[in-house]
Amino acid sequence: MARVTVAVPGRPYPVLIGTGALQELPRVVRELGVSGAAVVTDRTLEGTWGGAVRDALNGLGVRASLLAVEPGERAKTLDGLAQVLRFLEDEALDRQGVVVAVGGGTVGDLAGFAAAVWLRGVRHVQVPTTLLAMVDSSVGGKTGVDTARTKNAIGAVWQPSAVISDLAVLATLPEEDYLAAFGEIVKYAVAMDGALADRLQGFREGLLARSTAALEPVVARCVALKAGVVAEDEREAGPRAILNYGHTVGHALEAASGYRVAHGRAVAFGMRAAARIAARLGRCAPELVHRQDELLAGFGLPGRLPPVALTELLAAIPRDKKRRAGRVRWVLPEELGRARVGLEVPDQVVAEVVGALVP
Repeated sequence: MARVTVAVPGRPYPVLIGTGALQELPRVVRELGVSGAAVVTDRTLEGTWGGAVRDALNGLGVRASLLAVEPGERAKTLDGLAQVLRFLEDEALDRQGVVVAVGGGTVGDLAGFAAAVWLRGVRHVQVPTTLLAMVDSSVGGKTGVDTARTKNAIGAVWQPSAVISDLAVLATLPEEDYLAAFGEIVKYAVAMDGALADRLQGFREGLLARSTAALEPVVARCVALKAGVVAEDEREAGPRAILNYGHTVGHALEAASGYRVAHGRAVAFGMRAAARIAARLGRCAPELVHRQDELLAGFGLPGRLPPVALTELLAAIPRDKKRRAGRVRWVLPEELGRARVGLEVPDQVVAEVVGALVP
């Protein structure tokens, strides 16, 4: 089992990665000295992993109750947040309690935000059940919900007390969701670690087959890359923005599609746009665009996307959360494994590049 420490100043926490990692959860929660646990999952996991976590905690003497929310991005609203907060109130979760998020990124974002605002902040533990959540949203403390027009517009930075990533849960993950996660994984390779790109190509067959021997070092490397950035820049004052590579257009696509496109696929589309913008501006060689396309295509990305109007997609880009003084700040690749943050791009270039990619 791999263990990565997210060394946030004053609040370090462990990320456990491997087959059977869930067996460590009761011990981790008990060592927190909690008065009770509120398990938040979605309805597709209520009778499996969510229920199993609740039962395991109760079996070790930790009073635990379970709430199952609507699956998917539709749960990440202020109404969804209100539902979780009512649950915490009904269960009388006090300041020594813990919220345990069991599910994909939507559950983690929603439950983590509820933990951040309940009683002005209680502890939470992330138990990601999707590959995307394991390599991305469960680590780093970003929590929140969507508005009708902007993804994750309402939220808080609230670090978990631990993250437990059991690779065994991926055996039942739908193929569509599993492959979509490689959008975020390729993001790390292109923006931060060229050696990871080589590993993705060299072990592609094993990764496609969900071999835990192939998966564990990839997941651990992605977590380690994110952990290093988060420890340096928890509040995204500067360097942490590199984690948003591909997200400017990706988030816009999600919003313009009514959140009908999987996040990883949207990021893959956004990365294709960002690399082409970088090449157009002379910031990277055309070969990088081809290498990134090859990496993404190896995992079927971005794949078929829901139709969106170009005007709506372009209108959603300026709502990007990284904008400063009314201008979007882009993350653009310069070479494999290295990207630059905080860049401005002419609107005409964005329109032409994105327009050429929209089906």
